[in-house]
Amino acid sequence: MKKIFLTALLSAFSLASFAQVTVTDPWVRATVPAQKATGAFMQLNSKTDARLVAVSSPLARAEIHEMAMQDNIMRMRQIPALDLPAGKTVTLKPGSYHVMFFDLKNPIREGDVVPLTLVFEDKDKKRETLELKMPARALNSTPHSSPGAPHQN
Repeated sequence: MKKIFLTALLSAFSLASFAQVTVTDPWVRATVPAQKATGAFMQLNSKTDARLVAVSSPLARAEIHEMAMQDNIMRMRQIPALDLPAGKTVTLKPGSYHVMFFDLKNPIREGDVVPLTLVFEDKDKKRETLELKMPARALNSTPHSSPGAPHQN
């Protein structure tokens, strides 16, 4: 876990000159056999106005998603980007904004490390990427239920 933390921490510093985005408590929900989709969750905070405009992973097709009530039905949909207002934490969590993985190449087991690339865009349309290595947590996990979960600041 210390290696994951260090990798994530170094990634944050490499992006600091761009939008000063920090990622806290990144994790992916583990899957059951034959499951082909899952979600990734985290908190994003930018010191300047920015947007999360793309996500990718070598393990699956990845998209930025939102779950919201529409006509008294909870619906999930892909969104083109996620605004990160300056100084405000945007939480990606189950039942809300999240990164969705589709067509998983392999099951994701608790304790696996999942690579994810985030692409941010600033107000001048300049893009930068941030590479994460996120731990997989049990299906019934909540954001802070895993002791020693890595954080990126």
